[in-house]
Amino acid sequence: MENKDFDYNNVEMKTMTGGKKIVRKVSIKNGKGYKSVTHYKKGKKSFSSRKPIHKNHISLIKIGKFIPNLFGDCKCGKNKTRKNKK
Repeated sequence: MENKDFDYNNVEMKTMTGGKKIVRKVSIKNGKGYKSVTHYKKGKKSFSSRKPIHKNHISLIKIGKFIPNLFGDCKCGKNKTRKNKK
């Protein structure tokens, strides 16, 4: 299946209480695609992750099928901590 002439862009914003916002983006151009997840807290960007989309997923997006857990590997960086400097 040839995907070279397929262009697609989609943005989903989820706003929560306390000024939190999650933005999920999908963009496909010239047969290559990227997905990204960005977290905002109080209007400031706190985390962002960008990964390529698998070719099988691009063909499913082209025919309009739902892909469960598409953003599952774009995890939030909760394991990182800042060192307290004294």
